[in-house]
Formats: sequence, C-alpha cells, structure tokens
Amino acid sequence: MRFHNRIEAGRLLAKKLEKYQFKDAVVYALPRGGVEVAVEVARHLVVPLDLLVPRKIGHPDHPEYAVCALSEDGYLVCNQDELEVLDKEWLREAVLREAAEAERRREMYLKGRPPLPVQGKVAIIVDDGVATGLTILAAIHDVRRYEPAKVVLALPVLPIDTLQLLNEEVEEVVALDVPETFLGAISAYYEEFDQIDDKRVISLMEKFGSG
Repeated sequence: MRFHNRIEAGRLLAKKLEKYQFKDAVVYALPRGGVEVAVEVARHLVVPLDLLVPRKIGHPDHPEYAVCALSEDGYLVCNQDELEVLDKEWLREAVLREAAEAERRREMYLKGRPPLPVQGKVAIIVDDGVATGLTILAAIHDVRRYEPAKVVLALPVLPIDTLQLLNEEVEEVVALDVPETFLGAISAYYEEFDQIDDKRVISLMEKFGSG
C-alpha cells in the first residue's frame, strides 16, 4: 500500500476509527510527522488533539536506526542486543540531549498548555508509521501515566513483527498496511514524505490542538 501523503493516510485511518467518533477520547500525535496524520483523525472523529513527545535515540553510526527511545518522564526502552554493545557514556549523553529536545518541543508546540485529561477515556496514539516500535513503546508508557481506560494505536503502516510486539502492549492496534516484508523505511510507503518542521507543527496545533 502506498499513500500520497500524510494527510491522505490520516483520512484513511480516520475511517477505520469511526467507532470512536464523538466518544470520550483524546488523539495523541507523535511530532513531527505524526501531527499531520493525527489532525485528520481528530478532525474526523471530532475529539481533541494532544501530543506525546517521546524521543528516538539513533545508533551512533546510523542515526536513523533506533537503538533506544526515551519517554518524557525518563523511561528508557532499548533494543537489548544493541544496548549490550553501546558505549554507556555515549548513551548517557544521548539521553540528556533527547530529554532536552523533548522539553523544548513540548514548550514550543503547546506553549505551556497542560496535558488534556484522558483518565477513564480512550487514548488514540497516532504516528505516520512505525518501524522498530521503540518510540511507540515509550509513548505508550507516557500515556499510561494518565490512566486512560483504553489505549489504541492508529498507524498507516508497520511491519508484521512490530504489530505482534505492540499487540501485547495496548488494547487495540488499527493499521492500514502490515507488510510481511518491510521496505526498511516509512518513507517508502509515501509518494510525498516531506520533512515537517517546527513551524508546521505549531501552526497545526494552534488551529486544532486547543481541543
């Protein structure tokens, strides 16, 4: 399956989530790329939009390959095979750097707005796709702190082995494409996969993120 862009992916995903339309739910975007997808989902479901800001920690030699991910409260989830060979001082510095970046993004994107209440509601986590699943695992950890009744992952594309992993962590996974042979990068499943900058995220959150 190939999507034209993130907006199309969000609209297709929203149709598969219609049972949550007008329900007690909050859609959570993972910035930056997930915000364009999540806006379409939240708009169609007529539910508020918020952010989760976990941070991927990329391999020191191959930054696009995630070896760990950091939740906003400092919880670290890692590929255990990679963790055994990573330089511990490098990892410590990477954790500090990504924690600072998460804090910067939350302040910039939400301008001090507190998290939306989701206790007893449905939390729907949206991104533009998932490869290893580490960043999503960190996001799940973050949202569980707010005590939702149910956590749903909504993703345009993820590999089948990652789906099996995530199915054990949440109540429901909704996906448009679950390839058995993953093409190696989320961008391979989009015709247009432009980099989303801070300005674009701020604009989207100002228009829709107030709930």
